[in-house]
Amino acid sequence: MKKDKKEIRCCVVQVALPLPVRQTFDYRLLPEHAEVENGSRVQVPLHQRLVTGVVMKTTITSTVPSQKLKSVSSVIDSEASLTSNLLKFLRWAADYYHHPIGEVVYAALPTAMRGSRDMQPRLPIRYSVTSAGKTALSTLSRHAKVQRQVLEALGKVGKVGLPHNILKIQSATILKSLRARGWIDARHEARDFLFVGETKVAPNLNRSQDRVTREIIADLSIYTPFLLQGVTGSGKTEIYLRAAASVVESGRQVVILVPEIALTPQLLARFRNGMSGNLAVMHSGLTDRERHITWWAARQGLVDVVIGTRSAVFIPLARPGLYIVDEEHDASYKQQEGFRYHARDLIVKRAHLDSVPVILGSATPSLESMENARRGRYRLLVLHERARGATMPDFQLLDLGRLPVYSGMTQPVLNALRLRLERNEQSIVYVNRRGFAPVLLCSACRWQARCYRCEVRLTLHRQSNRLLCHHCGYSQRLPENCPECGHMSLHAIGEGTQRIEEALRKELPSARILRVDSDNTTTAQRFAKDLARVRAGQIDILVGTQLLGKGHDFPSVTLVCILNADSGLYSIDFRAPERLYQQLTQVAGRAGRAERPGQVLVQTRYPHDISLFRLASHDFDGFVSAELDQRRLALCPPFSRFALLRAESAQPLSALNFVNSAADVGRRRLRGKKSQMVEILDPVPSPMERKAGRYRAQLLVRSQKQAELHDFLRTWLEDLEKLKEGRAFRWSLDVDPIDMY
Repeated sequence: MKKDKKEIRCCVVQVALPLPVRQTFDYRLLPEHAEVENGSRVQVPLHQRLVTGVVMKTTITSTVPSQKLKSVSSVIDSEASLTSNLLKFLRWAADYYHHPIGEVVYAALPTAMRGSRDMQPRLPIRYSVTSAGKTALSTLSRHAKVQRQVLEALGKVGKVGLPHNILKIQSATILKSLRARGWIDARHEARDFLFVGETKVAPNLNRSQDRVTREIIADLSIYTPFLLQGVTGSGKTEIYLRAAASVVESGRQVVILVPEIALTPQLLARFRNGMSGNLAVMHSGLTDRERHITWWAARQGLVDVVIGTRSAVFIPLARPGLYIVDEEHDASYKQQEGFRYHARDLIVKRAHLDSVPVILGSATPSLESMENARRGRYRLLVLHERARGATMPDFQLLDLGRLPVYSGMTQPVLNALRLRLERNEQSIVYVNRRGFAPVLLCSACRWQARCYRCEVRLTLHRQSNRLLCHHCGYSQRLPENCPECGHMSLHAIGEGTQRIEEALRKELPSARILRVDSDNTTTAQRFAKDLARVRAGQIDILVGTQLLGKGHDFPSVTLVCILNADSGLYSIDFRAPERLYQQLTQVAGRAGRAERPGQVLVQTRYPHDISLFRLASHDFDGFVSAELDQRRLALCPPFSRFALLRAESAQPLSALNFVNSAADVGRRRLRGKKSQMVEILDPVPSPMERKAGRYRAQLLVRSQKQAELHDFLRTWLEDLEKLKEGRAFRWSLDVDPIDMY
């Protein structure tokens, strides 16, 4: 039957629902409901249940037949939860990443608000005694012991009052009774649910810091994207702080993104000690209620600075003034599941829509950002020297082809560690591989322990005596004999953090060693305590993965030893050289950040590799120029745009068949077009074809023109959603993919 296109004259709202469909849904607004603002939450019927959605638009027409047009069941918000600018931003994000609008909108709501709860969260209550309460205290019966206890406690602190949890009252009825009599007053205070900053003596800026700070502060009233490239230890955080303080003084708000939850405590502490105002954090390590409070406080304008991970890009602001992205190159800003957005790119767009500046900071900015600066889209600000007079560390490349190795370490590394112990200085040993050993091998039949669900080897974890897959989480006991031939000739090959830690404890028995990896550092609180021990001088040697290289300041670290520098030199991933350079620069930058000079020892089998040579000579500009030339020749980003179609299925060929069908559909779409700017590459199995028991395939679409790519993707996705084979398993589209797996 043909769809009825008859228009209906009524008040209709277009609602975004949390469904995997790229559309909104029309509902009739009943007369008894007040006028609804765009961005308000409503409850609407969907099949046999009620679902909470967000109103995206109000109109008087609908193409849905009148007999099928359902009505809004209830209006939850009396005012919009999401501001008009934020709604515009979310629409843009959904369109750019070609993701269902309802799921994008839900990403901007705290979990507590994805139902029918009030917009204002339950806040801590602070009680204070009133003048009537003070008078009543003198005449209060001696039998009213609890009431007297409360009034006396509140009387001692005066107008400041006390939070409810400090009063230690067994029953809330006492407080309710005292409030009813007018003897105590109840109120909410921001300091009970936010962090309060206090301005202390700020460190003096060097000439470069002062120049950059002045340039940023001069343009805080308009959209300006700043790319702050500062060598490790150059004091970028101090520039963030000065710019944020200036924005807060003008009555506006600041959002600062960091790549890891573990970085929020130290940045929060620095801002609390460096500026006045209210601060809050936003990340997945908080409870639902804590995230709801931060969201609400930012929306109401009660918080001046929000520090958070990538999800904080969606936080509502009453008075936006500045956005900052620290370590802007970090791949953690890319969401890899569901709504696959890149927080750095989104926050640049949000700053543009809000007409405010954005600062992207890094010692090693991404090649995309560097190219944007070269084309004049970003304003490049450079800090060439370290703060507080510190010098850049000295690099030495150690040739593994000529030096004997013991448990992954050469003699120069062990000698350098001993020297730092004698000097009472701290060292970092960087091993970007957790566990004890990445390979378990039978020397008799060459059997290797492999994950039966993935196409990878199992990693030996000595402490738990288990073999673990780092991709799907599968684990098994360590076998005593070879499962293939029965020989007791199993050997652990290679080194992970656990093996290096064990070897160091044997070689340097007096050293206080701390291992920092995702196995040993399970929570942000645990990580913060470990870092505090390091800064207090209670640790001599840190052994860890890239967790150690992300913005941490260890003034007493003078030596960094990089053991497996070659792991990313030669890879099928075109981003591998860039990532390796960034990782090694970041971890090397922990050395010599104070008055004592630093040294970096890099173990490598390719000491003459040009990338390592540029790393050792601190030649980031030379590295960028060479890599951009390679990208230009290969038509890789930033000189083209990528979109990656991924599919996975429990059946060996289903996913590959689907991407083959998708390629055929796309090529038919492109056939006969005047422009040939969109290219569909051949469908292939994913580099790791089998993962977590599912077979994966992928298809890369490339274009040198962004607009033409998105025009193609829009129509192509409509075709793909009609393919029958695509309904039996999972598939997704990743625009601007970071990982090509």
